[in-house]
Amino acid sequence: MESRKQAISIRMSSSDVRKVKKLSQRLGVRDSDVIRFAVKGMLARLGPLHDVEVRGRNLLPVFVESGLELLRFFELDAARLEAIINEGVESGRRVERDDIELLALTGVPEPYAALKLGELNQQGLGRPDAGQLFAVLRQYLYEKYVYRNNSAEPLSGEPARLAVVGGGHHG
Repeated sequence: MESRKQAISIRMSSSDVRKVKKLSQRLGVRDSDVIRFAVKGMLARLGPLHDVEVRGRNLLPVFVESGLELLRFFELDAARLEAIINEGVESGRRVERDDIELLALTGVPEPYAALKLGELNQQGLGRPDAGQLFAVLRQYLYEKYVYRNNSAEPLSGEPARLAVVGGGHHG
C-alpha cells in the first residue's frame, strides 16, 4: 500500500505556477514531476521534523541548515521554535532559550538581526552582511550543540566569541 499515490490539491501563486511550467518545459517533464521533486527535497531537508523522537540539540541542525527560509516562510518566532525544539526534552539535551532567540532573529528584518547577531562577531571587521552573520551563528550553534554532542552537559559560562569566516558556503 505504501507505493500507492494520492492526488492532492495545492494553492500556488500564478507566478509560481508559471515558474513550475517553465521548469517542466525546460527539463522535458510534467509539472507534477517538478512539484514532486520540490516536495521530496523539502522532506529530505526537514526529515528530522517528522520524527517525533528527534528533539533538543539533535533537531537543531534542521533549523540551522534551513533556518532563514524555514523561519521566514512559516513565520516561526522564538516561542514557537522553543516549543518545537525543546518540548519534552531532558535538561542536558535542551537548546538554551538565548540560542533559540538568536536563531529566531534570522527570520526578522535584517537591521535588528544584524545588531543582535553582530555581538557574536568580535573581530571588528566592520558591518558584516547577513550571510556572514548567519555563518557566525551557524558556527556558534554547531560548536555548542552539535560538535560537542557527546557531552550531556551544555556548555556553561559566557557565550563563545566567533570570528566571521570569509568564503565558503553560507547557508
